[in-house]
Order: sequence, then C-alpha cells, then structure tokens
Amino acid sequence: PRPSPPDGRQAAAALAFPDRLPGGSCALDLNGRIAYVSASAADLLGAPVSRLLGTLPWEELPWLDHPTVEARYRAAIVSRETTAFTAVRPPGRRLRFHLYPDATGISVRITSDATGDPPAAADPEEYRQGAPPVPPPVATGRLGALYHLMHLAATLSEAAGVRDVVRQTAEQMAPALGAQALALLMAEDGRLRLAGESGCPPELAESLYSIPLTADTPPVRVHTTGAPLFLHSGHELHAAFPRSGLPPDMGAWAFLPLVASRRPVGTLVLAYDQPRAFPSGERAVLSSFAGLVAQAMDRARLYDAKQELARRLQAGLLPHRLPRLPGLDIAARYLPAGVGMGVGGDFYDVIRLGPSTAAVAIGDVQGHNVDAAALMGQVRTAVHAMAGAPPADVLARTNRLLVDLDPGLFTSCLYIELDLAEHRMCLATAGHPPPLCRRPDGTTDTLDVPPGLLLGIDAGAHYTSTETDLAPGTVLALFTDGLVESPGTDPDEATGDLAERLSRSASHDMDGLADALVGHARGSAPRHDDVALVLLRTREAAPAAGKGPG
Repeated sequence: PRPSPPDGRQAAAALAFPDRLPGGSCALDLNGRIAYVSASAADLLGAPVSRLLGTLPWEELPWLDHPTVEARYRAAIVSRETTAFTAVRPPGRRLRFHLYPDATGISVRITSDATGDPPAAADPEEYRQGAPPVPPPVATGRLGALYHLMHLAATLSEAAGVRDVVRQTAEQMAPALGAQALALLMAEDGRLRLAGESGCPPELAESLYSIPLTADTPPVRVHTTGAPLFLHSGHELHAAFPRSGLPPDMGAWAFLPLVASRRPVGTLVLAYDQPRAFPSGERAVLSSFAGLVAQAMDRARLYDAKQELARRLQAGLLPHRLPRLPGLDIAARYLPAGVGMGVGGDFYDVIRLGPSTAAVAIGDVQGHNVDAAALMGQVRTAVHAMAGAPPADVLARTNRLLVDLDPGLFTSCLYIELDLAEHRMCLATAGHPPPLCRRPDGTTDTLDVPPGLLLGIDAGAHYTSTETDLAPGTVLALFTDGLVESPGTDPDEATGDLAERLSRSASHDMDGLADALVGHARGSAPRHDDVALVLLRTREAAPAAGKGPG
C-alpha cells in the first residue's frame, strides 16, 4: 500500500531536516531543473532561493558550465550511481558536490571544501603543476544541451513502439533546443509522411503531412542526400526553395536526416521564430539528437511490425463470433497486455454441441511472444476437435497432444460442458482459476473444482470432472489470471472483489456487464498480462435435450 500523505507536522519536519545538516541540499527534477534548494545551499551557491528554483543550475550559475562537471553529471545520469566533484565558485570558494541519482531525479549535497584536493574542474596533473583550478569558460548551455541529450537517450532506450518515440521526441526536443515547432517525417511508399509533431501551426503541419520524394523541398533534399540543412532565416529558405510550400513567417529552419543502419528513414524538421546562426557546436548537438531519434525509430518500427504480426496471428485464432444458443446469453472480452509486454496466449472458445448443449473453454499459455500465440491456436484447435467428450477426457487428450508436441511452454485450461435442457453442467480444470458463479438469488461464490496439472507437463496426468446444477438465471464468469493479478495486489482479494462486483450487478445485459468488469480491472491497476473473460447467463427457454456435433 502507498504511504499516506504527510500531515502538517511531518511536512514541516521534512523541510527542516536538510537545514539542520552541515552544508546545503538541492534536488534536480527529470528536466535538470532545481525543484528544491535549501537556504544553506543557496548561500553556498551565492544566489537567492527564489532565483534558483525552476532554473537549470549550469545556466543560472555559469561557473558550473564546464567539461569536468559535464563528465561527472553524465556519469550520474547514465550509471545512476553516486558521484562527486569539487568546483570553485568565483572568486575562489571551493565547493564539494555529491550527486545521488535515481529514476526520478538527482539529489545534490553541497559542502565547503577545504581539503586541498584538486577541483573536478581541473585536470589533476595540471593542478599538481600549479595550473589554474578552473578551465576557461565554455559556451553557456553546453551542459544543459548535454543533459537533454542524455535524458532523451535514456528515455528513447525504453520506448517500445513508434508512438512512444514520436511522443518522447516531441515532448523533449523542442523545448530542449529552443525550437518553436518540431516535425518528424518518415519515409513510406515513396513519400515523407508526418509521423508526429509538436508546436506546429496548422499551415506548417499541413505542408509537411505528405510530401512526394520527387518534390524539391528541404525535407526531401535532406532525406535523399543524407546531409543536414541549416537555413538561418525565412528569406534564405524561400530564396533556395521558392516552391517549398513551407510557411514564410518562421525565422530559421533546421532539416536533419534520420539515418539508421546506413539507411535513410526520414527527416527531422525544427522551426524557430527568430533568425538563428547555428554555430558549429549547436549543429553537432542537433545532429546527435537526430541520430538518437533515427536509431530509436528504426527499433520502434521493427517492434511494431513484430507486434502487429503477433496480434494478427492471435486475433485470427480467437473466435470471430460466438454461437447463439436458445436459453444462453454469452459475452466475451479480450484485453491485450500493456505496452512492451508482448503478445500473450490467452484464449477462449464457445462450441455448440447440440440444440441444448454447449462447451466453453478458456485458457492461458505461458509466455508473451509469437510462440505463445501460436501454441494458443493449437490448444484451442485441439479442444475444439475433442469437444463432446467428458471434460476430464478433453483435458487429458489435449495434454497428451501438447506433451508430444513438446513446445517448451505450459498451458492452463478450464473446460465446461453445459446442458441447458437438464440444467446441469460438468467441468474440469488443468491449473486454471475456477469460475465464479452468481446464482439466481444473487449469492456469488467460486465453484469448487478439483485442481489438475497444467497441460504439457506430464503425459499421464489425470483430470477429474465435477457435475453441478445450472439453474435458469445463473451467471458464470470464466476468466484468465490477468483479470485478478497485478503488481501489489493479492489475487485472492482481487477475485473476491470481482465476485462482489458480479454479485452486486443487476444487469441482464451480458455485454454491458463484461465491459464493466474489464473496465474496472483496467482502471484499478496497471496490467502486465492479457485478460480474457467469458460471461454466460442461462435462461428458461431451452429446447428438448439432444447432443450432436455442431
């Protein structure tokens, strides 16, 4: 459980705590800006708290903007390990900085340093030879650009698909580089197509939406030549490309090729509201940004292609429509796992056996990949082919088939046979959660089903069938464990919560009830597994009993 928010006394104690310690404390957020600074830290840094909050330290305090501080800062961001350095605040006060990074930002401890150790700003050998402790100043903003470059690299390394890369690029690059508009164009079917943008006026977005690779425009020129193009003013743009179609009111432009694995994949467009000189250092930073984006987009497109292939395979193996049987209302839902979790092997099936009999199966193949989706299809096909036999026999035969196939994956499965005319059902399970049953009077509980071994482990495994009443008005909920399992949640408590929600629902609309149950699961906690749900409700009108394959 999450800790409760601090009360007033706790908050006051937390604020007073760092001020009692020697030296000063501050915290940098994920954008590198000062989110907190103690009064003692502000005194050491030589600036008031009000001026420091919300700023980038290396811009507000130029004496921190130099290569060695840059190296220590880079090490902290990349390794997320504690590091330290000494810097000299003009005119000569030595300060020791300890950096404590994690995934949410960096905590910094600042103390006066009177040890005589060489400042991190100076090379140790030069210091021993009496060289000045602080190197010549470098261009303001260099460390800030480095921070954004490293932060973007770390973020893009965790991006899964194209949408993630586009969103992270748009959110981070434009503000980091001072651009008013950013557009990401990807080559596809002989055109450069707008994959994502940030801050683009409608006229600019429209002009970049889809550009033929035969057009004489800056994005196409950069894509085909592989050389970046920097235009210092709007006048220079329209003098060089009079038919570019780009709006004339932007002050400067940067067009950067996106090249991955020595192959051009698109163009990155940056637009500025004022003329810009683009010195060599800035051009190098922009090219580095574009290189990161290109590599991330290449990985993301491959990821999306694999995911789409697997999802199509999985969707093709699930039922396209459910059979309609007199006396039985059916609803089914399938919810894929979260982004980056791969494709799972959850499956379900409803099989018409005769005029008043049906079989229902639900299961979960181990793993989240194409192999799991493929095995799911094999299991569903095997269960479908053997439907009509007693539930224990269906599971035993499917189990022997999986052991013979030796896929290296295990499968859970619950199989139920319904007799709507006799108001009876027979069920068996192979390591799968038992179904919930809401009886006509509203009482809801978990059916008691003898456990069985997962399919695909032991060819000689034995399964037991259980028979029970199925009164008209009964609602059965068959589900995979993704519906009740999430980080930090007890599965038994989640199953109890699901049973309570099923019990409280007075809806006779199975589709609405299925949407409500799945929607609650999706909103209550992040899902790291697929979710499959089948709801069944029996009604009075059922024809005479009879069996036959259908």
